[in-house]
Amino acid sequence: MYDRIAQALTKLFDRHRIVFWYDAKQELRDDYEALSLPGVEKLELTNNEYGIKYKILREQPEQKFLLYREGPQPVDLDNWLLDVQLAHGEFRTDQVAIWLSELELGLEFADMVQAHVEFFQAIKRKDALRKLLKQDDTAGQIRLKMLAVCTGSEPRMDAVVENLLQELADGRDEKIKLVDRCNLGSFLWEQMTRLYGYNSGEPGIRDFAIELFKSCYAMGTDGQVSLTGDALVFLKRWKDSRQFEDGFETLSGECADVLGIEQDLAKRDFRELIEMDYFRLIDQKIISDLVRAVASRTVSSGDVAVWVRQRRQGHWYREYRHLYEAVDYAAQFTHALGEAKLTMDSLAEGVQRYSRFWYQLDQLYRKFTYHMRLSGQASLMGSLTDQIENLYSNNYLLKLGDRFQTFVDTTPKWEAFPVRKQKDFFEHWVRPFLRKDNKVCVIISDAMRYEIGDELLSLIRQEDRYSAELEPALSMLPSYTQLGMAALLPNKELSIADNETGTVLVDGQSSQGTANRTKILQTALNGRGQTIKAEEFMQLNRDERRDLLKANDVLYVYHNRIDHTGDKMHSEGQTFEAADQTLNDIVLLIKKLTAANASNILVTADHGFIYQDNELDESDFLSVDAKGDKVLYRDRRFVLGKNLAESNSLHKFTSEQLDLAGEVEVQIPKSINRLRLKGSGSRFVHGGASLQEVVIPVLKINKKRQSDVTVVEVDILRGSSSVITSGQLAVTMYQAEPVTDKTQPRVLRAGIYTEAGDLISDSHDLTFDLGSDNPRERELQVRFVLTRKADEANGQEVILRLEEKHAGTSHYKEYKSLRYLMRRSFTSDFDF
Repeated sequence: MYDRIAQALTKLFDRHRIVFWYDAKQELRDDYEALSLPGVEKLELTNNEYGIKYKILREQPEQKFLLYREGPQPVDLDNWLLDVQLAHGEFRTDQVAIWLSELELGLEFADMVQAHVEFFQAIKRKDALRKLLKQDDTAGQIRLKMLAVCTGSEPRMDAVVENLLQELADGRDEKIKLVDRCNLGSFLWEQMTRLYGYNSGEPGIRDFAIELFKSCYAMGTDGQVSLTGDALVFLKRWKDSRQFEDGFETLSGECADVLGIEQDLAKRDFRELIEMDYFRLIDQKIISDLVRAVASRTVSSGDVAVWVRQRRQGHWYREYRHLYEAVDYAAQFTHALGEAKLTMDSLAEGVQRYSRFWYQLDQLYRKFTYHMRLSGQASLMGSLTDQIENLYSNNYLLKLGDRFQTFVDTTPKWEAFPVRKQKDFFEHWVRPFLRKDNKVCVIISDAMRYEIGDELLSLIRQEDRYSAELEPALSMLPSYTQLGMAALLPNKELSIADNETGTVLVDGQSSQGTANRTKILQTALNGRGQTIKAEEFMQLNRDERRDLLKANDVLYVYHNRIDHTGDKMHSEGQTFEAADQTLNDIVLLIKKLTAANASNILVTADHGFIYQDNELDESDFLSVDAKGDKVLYRDRRFVLGKNLAESNSLHKFTSEQLDLAGEVEVQIPKSINRLRLKGSGSRFVHGGASLQEVVIPVLKINKKRQSDVTVVEVDILRGSSSVITSGQLAVTMYQAEPVTDKTQPRVLRAGIYTEAGDLISDSHDLTFDLGSDNPRERELQVRFVLTRKADEANGQEVILRLEEKHAGTSHYKEYKSLRYLMRRSFTSDFDF
């Protein structure tokens, strides 16, 4: 007891020169006698008040005094030192007084502390509270801080409620029970009424959660609302909180069951739900209806794109991303196919039109299939998938293949001028660098067809200080790896070996494997050429990479993911996943090369491919087999041999027609048909003459010295009034230019703030990534809901602020702002 008295008095003397001590129960004289405080003189009050008053006020006005009286405090009229006591401090020795002293709180808080004795009996809680207290705290603020201690949160009501809701979601109740034990329950529910309009005869955190979801859902669907706009703001912040999102999701699911949300959603049009994301069921409803609408073609591709973009801001988008993307790409594919005119007047025109327009259909189909597969929702997507597969296979792939085949059948020579032949790759694209004494690196990605090269072009251009150009080239026939890889090397003459290996000779030398290809390069470059596999290059350290580039004028890097995946029966279904990973691989490979001082890079492929995700019909396979004097090699899309027999289903080329030396003949199934091959897959094929197989990309990439990437500008359109008169504010944001490869999206946070920097509305995270050339389609409507705090700013200016995050940090800087005058009447209370 002595130590606690000494400690409490020491704290009092930090604030007061004179401290009164009334030992009302006359039981602490020994402690008084034993007490010795540095710089403090002890005086006992024994009918000597007048003399002591003179001494402490006149004689020693700087000295600290402890005035002890054994017995209770005199009544005010008999207390000669009452004025001194009121001006200075009093030390009390009951438990409440000691707690007040320890917390450095005045006696005016005694009743409050007495009302919450349970709280202060735990030293841990008391110490936690002391760290939160400020000198000007009111009783209400102290109680809020006590709530914060009980719930393990920050001293804000929204934080307290978030913690209690998380506890509810976790199936526990220790925190809310502690709140009740500490007699803070009534204060909690008073605040819930004041802030959120929550009133209940039997208030409880579960009851509040149900009412919260009910009212916020009703606000978006014109239902009956009992909570305030602040409740909607709270729900939005809660669901967007990384810390509490799991709790939000758990309670959202439970409340959806209680409120019968599924039954209500069944009656609604998905369009009225686009801005809402309080329940997982809302996303399921929107996706389900979108799938049906796209399949039945009752919505436009443009509308679907807008709706999907709006849903990207929603809470559940990450969970349903692949479904949204698949539906979006399905709508784009259907629209693009409807617009496409699959006609041509020559083989060369077909190649050019494919490289300008038609490849996009293959790209959209790939992206649809990729996202559909990753969604894991084959049943939900079933009808739409069947439709896209049917359109792709029959209305596009087969139709285009048949039309192109008519020119393949009649061409005397395999060429499509002005599109360059793959055989000319080294002379046309590599040699010009060498003539200027520049080094060049060539990345060859096996089976990276033209449409994948186009996506790679966009990804590279998005990188700062990288420029890239894309051209088509016409691959060799048959479009298989051995021949394509050989054609990309320096060559005067290419020939297919007269045996059963399918090996291709470059100027009489085998081109199979990196060792042989290195020999061919070194022969052409006086030893200054090298080939390496991509995975081997990536394992080199930075110095080893630089040494490799320094020692060679030309480096060929071979990458093989798409062909490696698609050519195997057990993995061919993952072809499009392999294509997506290939894009990441090559961007990383390019960065590693430029870090090793490569400034000129070419990316190309040995051949393309056909891929259809559905199981093929019998009609997709030829009923005849290739025959001839000598069949050397057969694959799913070509046959090599001598004196091959003519067939209506197969087209035969001589080596001379294909710009090859030797006597080997080539037969290719017409259009997109396959030959049966035991133990081989059938969905992924190449070797034939379809546009998807023979139009390959050639990307020319250069690393610049200066930054060339900008970010889109965003403006706030004020509208007709600069005055806020209600509980909501609708604002239009305008993206000044479309997003392109070099003009990148901007992500901003938007909210309405007071001059003092207090947020008085909900906050929106906005992504401006619109690519439309139409200015109208680059407008984004945002609706802000004001909180009760906005009332305090009535008659004052408030600021609509757009903020941008500092790169790599959690801190924000102001991007743009607009001022409004807050002028709300009492009728604004009735917005909801």
